[in-house]
Amino acid sequence: MSVARKPSGLPDAQRSVAVGTFDGVHRGHRRVIEAAQRAGLRTTVVTFDPHPRAVLGGHVELLATLERRLELLADAGVEDVLVLPFDERLAALSAGEFADRMLRGIGAEVVAAGSTFRFGRGREGDLDLLERLGFDVRRVPVVESVSSSRIREFVHAAEIEHATTLLGRPPEVEGIVVRGDGRGRELGFPTANLDVPDGLLVPPDGVYAGWACNRRAAVSIGTNPHFDGIERRVEAHLLEFDGDLYGERLVVEVWGTLREQRRFDSLDALVTAIGEDVAQTRAATRPG
Repeated sequence: MSVARKPSGLPDAQRSVAVGTFDGVHRGHRRVIEAAQRAGLRTTVVTFDPHPRAVLGGHVELLATLERRLELLADAGVEDVLVLPFDERLAALSAGEFADRMLRGIGAEVVAAGSTFRFGRGREGDLDLLERLGFDVRRVPVVESVSSSRIREFVHAAEIEHATTLLGRPPEVEGIVVRGDGRGRELGFPTANLDVPDGLLVPPDGVYAGWACNRRAAVSIGTNPHFDGIERRVEAHLLEFDGDLYGERLVVEVWGTLREQRRFDSLDALVTAIGEDVAQTRAATRPG
């Protein structure tokens, strides 16, 4: 899959374009991509980074980094992606200018989008406008109850099964593995400590069963209250793993909640609890 940051960066082609932010590449997004693929032209996604809402003054916690979004789009069979840097200049384009430069300018003949899709300055453009401009528009009905906002609500509530249903896969958290305090190794349960990018949604504090690096993982999210921690951390103990992940990017699937974060009466009690976390992780089932 090729990735470009401006229209001229894509090779000349007759294109079927799916357009949208595609945060999380959830089930609804994949319906739009599938509609574009059925047109039989070169399947292309036009997407935005950063998230338009963040630029326009809103707050948004992302379901996936741009790197992960591109991986998921590649997995969905997309051939090319145009990542448009969303800034005030792009936001100021009229709907007609956007269609001419960013769609017709890359060879788009077919445009697939959700039925409520809006674009251009002040969200003035819609799919009716694209039809009037001569595009073959494929309107994709909204998948009932499936939206990035709804998924964020479920993740915030640690309702992992519900989030998985809407995403079509378990929710994830990711980051670069950095050095921590080394306590996990001292206790016999070494962890990969993630430096999570700013703006990425992280589930609530707790201990979770999950999956990372092709193996099960017991995942701790929180401040380590037993050690009077202050900094919120994401740490993953990978089962049956003995390697060096420092500096590596790690994507962690979150499968389900095991218990809350809490202080224990003794260090032995903490070690026992972690052992139980590992046992439950070993027996856990991937949701979905």
